[in-house]
Amino acid sequence: MKMKWMLSLVAMACGVIFSAMTSAQSVAQPTSDWPTHPLRFIVPYPPGGPLDTMARLLAEKAKPALGQNIIVENKPGAGGNIGADIVAKAAPDGYTLVMGAVATHAINPWLFASIPYDSVKDFAPVALVASVPNVLVLNKDFAARNNIRTLQDLVEYARKNPGKLNYGSGGSGSAGHFAAELLRVRANMDVVHIPYQGAAPAQLALLSGQSDFMFDNLAASAPLIKDGKVVALAVTTNKRSEQLPDVPAIEESGIRPFDIGTWFGVFTTAGTPDTVLQKLHGAYQTALRDPAVLERLKLMGSSVQVLTPAQFAEMVRLEREKYKEIVTVSGAKVN
Repeated sequence: MKMKWMLSLVAMACGVIFSAMTSAQSVAQPTSDWPTHPLRFIVPYPPGGPLDTMARLLAEKAKPALGQNIIVENKPGAGGNIGADIVAKAAPDGYTLVMGAVATHAINPWLFASIPYDSVKDFAPVALVASVPNVLVLNKDFAARNNIRTLQDLVEYARKNPGKLNYGSGGSGSAGHFAAELLRVRANMDVVHIPYQGAAPAQLALLSGQSDFMFDNLAASAPLIKDGKVVALAVTTNKRSEQLPDVPAIEESGIRPFDIGTWFGVFTTAGTPDTVLQKLHGAYQTALRDPAVLERLKLMGSSVQVLTPAQFAEMVRLEREKYKEIVTVSGAKVN
């Protein structure tokens, strides 16, 4: 009798364990009809910017493949950290996405004294959306006055006139700031940084002659370059841009290594089941092949670069390590 009682307890315990395992598996492994309700797509920057515009376009184009609405929400603040943290701490079910960027995932971990998430461990990369080079542009009058036609000319001028050359940026810790600081170190130049409250004021300062040069977003500078309002010397990626084929890459001048681009892409929360991740990846890759999206990317100076989620994750890891050096060199910090 005692033996039967013990066997009964064991059977009950095994049943409870099996039931718990089955329940856990049902949570961890989504049904084949995922998603069953709308997705939330966080943009960690204000409305109207390039990431916001692209996020809304992609949400529209990815919807048919998923069969659900993708609701875009702007959650700006702290250089993108607030919006990114929402996704880092969301349930790992694929329903919460973020348009992460080089800032949120590669720069901010070193720029801020602390951030509330780990940009590698807390996210599952879904799809790289765009990688856009910055371009080194000069005030046209400054370039003409000093006969500067190439990057080598600019470097030579800076070395002969230490402390007299200045550059503008969208602010301390911006992509333009880091690109200029990397050039300063790689080329041994003594130049002065003038930070502005955003890329647009920095561009106006360049046009008016308040600053001598800047590293600007290619999409923003391309019209000015084509109209002859600024002089383009080089792009920051290690290859020339299809949009500016006559403008050399910085590395062509012998300044190496130098490869900086403004990239952004779709992420979800770490721990999201692989079946969901692959479905999201497929939906966004389909969206990225849409003619309207391709045209938008072209205007931004980018083209589609297809990476698997694993390849995108490795890219983020390498970018994070690269910016550790660049941020340290620049001395920029946000407390």
